[in-house]
Amino acid sequence: MEPATQPILGYIPYLNCIPFFHHLKANGFSGKFVSGVPSELNQMLQQGVLDVSPSSSFEYARHWKDYLLLPDHSISSVGRVKSVLFFSPVELSALSGREIAITGESATSINLLRIIFHEFYDLDNVTDVVPDVPIETLIAQQKPALLIGDRALRLTTQLPPGMHVFDLGEIWYQQTGLPFVFALWMIHRNALDRFPLELSTLGQQLLQSREQLLNDPYPIAKTVAEKVGLDVETIVNYWQTIDYTLGKEHIQSLQLFFQLCKKYNLLEEEPELNFWRSL
Repeated sequence: MEPATQPILGYIPYLNCIPFFHHLKANGFSGKFVSGVPSELNQMLQQGVLDVSPSSSFEYARHWKDYLLLPDHSISSVGRVKSVLFFSPVELSALSGREIAITGESATSINLLRIIFHEFYDLDNVTDVVPDVPIETLIAQQKPALLIGDRALRLTTQLPPGMHVFDLGEIWYQQTGLPFVFALWMIHRNALDRFPLELSTLGQQLLQSREQLLNDPYPIAKTVAEKVGLDVETIVNYWQTIDYTLGKEHIQSLQLFFQLCKKYNLLEEEPELNFWRSL
């Protein structure tokens, strides 16, 4: 197989990524998209199948020596995120000794939930498993479970009676006063020598793409509403809730999250935050 002549970009088929990608080709990006849920893209990025991708912040922490971060871009929340939700028939403080179901789609959300249990609620004996049935089925059966992405958004519109909904971004913000960074734009170091010019322009292309959509979100929201099973206003409100920036407080939050992951043996070491510098 001949090497790619343009960078291969990972694409997460969730609503929160549409602002990055919908106008990206029109803004000059000429590479290839490869779609997958966050955990799949994590693996492809680690293997070097992808050159650059929005990927779980926890994936960066695990393999940080293989990556550089694209500055100024993330998928974050300042308070509620609306799509990383823990559903439970009881309050969090009453989960001691319980088994909970977790999604296999996102390493960051799973470990954020573990941190919340350990650090903020002193819950050290909650076990988590990835079930072999849909998370929605378990939630309908009044069982505690973590759900992310568009499926989490949809479920809040048809919530089974008696279930509490806990927004992980909101809990983190209440406890720390910081945004939470769910995903970062990560460049595999193997791509640096092959695509220096393309990587130098990618950050600006992403910025233009998301600004273009967020300045006029309704036409695109109407085109995806039926496909994702949500109304237009819900989609627009969700896009306006997500924080796509990466500033000083985001960096501070990442460092705290990684410190806590190390504290609870979810990481072997705290990563350095190394950024790509454009040509």
